[in-house]
Amino acid sequence: MSPERELVVGTRGSALALAQARWTRARLAELGQACRLEIVRTTGDADTTRPFVELGAPGLFVRELESALLEGRVDLAVHSYKDLPADSPEELVVMAVPEREDPRDRLLIRPEFHDESAGGLPLARSARVGTASARRRALVADLRPDLECGLLRGNVPTRLRKLLDGEHDAILLAAAGLQRLDRAAAAGEGEALERGELIELDLDPTSFVPAPSQGALALQVRRDDARTSELVARLDDAGAHRAVVAERELLALVEAGCQVPFGAWARGATELELFTALEVDGRLRRARVTGADPAALAHAACAALLPEREAR
Repeated sequence: MSPERELVVGTRGSALALAQARWTRARLAELGQACRLEIVRTTGDADTTRPFVELGAPGLFVRELESALLEGRVDLAVHSYKDLPADSPEELVVMAVPEREDPRDRLLIRPEFHDESAGGLPLARSARVGTASARRRALVADLRPDLECGLLRGNVPTRLRKLLDGEHDAILLAAAGLQRLDRAAAAGEGEALERGELIELDLDPTSFVPAPSQGALALQVRRDDARTSELVARLDDAGAHRAVVAERELLALVEAGCQVPFGAWARGATELELFTALEVDGRLRRARVTGADPAALAHAACAALLPEREAR
């Protein structure tokens, strides 16, 4: 692509989405490509009060971005990969997964509700945990059935404010989002997050299994746009992409969306280790499988999670 032609980068308007898009713009600038950001408002941004399960099909935070890409209003869409459903339009392709940020979930706790002696999660008995994620609710219930989960929506600063104001005793957020916002603030590209005296703990991803592709960005382009594809492909991290392929392939196999409590996290280089959790009929099933081929690994994990399907 000629550097004289400005690339239009589509993004949501939240502080986190803008931090991710600006990071992508900076990497493309290093390759000599000028870019401008185009903010696209999505369904998930418009309704910040209801749980995700009440808002309909997967893709709440991406469909309008994908439409802008299909219509040629933007050349590249920057997504948090975990927001992308498994059934994106055939005309679009994720051309690059840059180096992955921390995939873990982070527990943020008001000090008076921190209990290091508690098993599972270091929270005082009957503490109220804020989250909008079905996966996080299921994992909390599995590890600490005495805890109460309350609905938590809004952007990251709003969620932190709700915690500081006492609407919840603790909340769960993606560590990656907090890290990206902290870096953006340090670079003068956003406001510093208000945390007060909160205690922050990153949870073990082998136990508190992250969402598939959590911490990863998806750089999505039109399949027939060869010039943009060639440029964006230079931002790909092969190792991160390979791990995410295993997680996303399993997501498709178990037919899980944001309404289904499901987690998958892969680690490793040549040999991958895939940790999974899936709620079936109100009970959480877990599996751990290893292998070199991401697709085969996903099929093995699906068989371990859903043996009754294999028996049909």
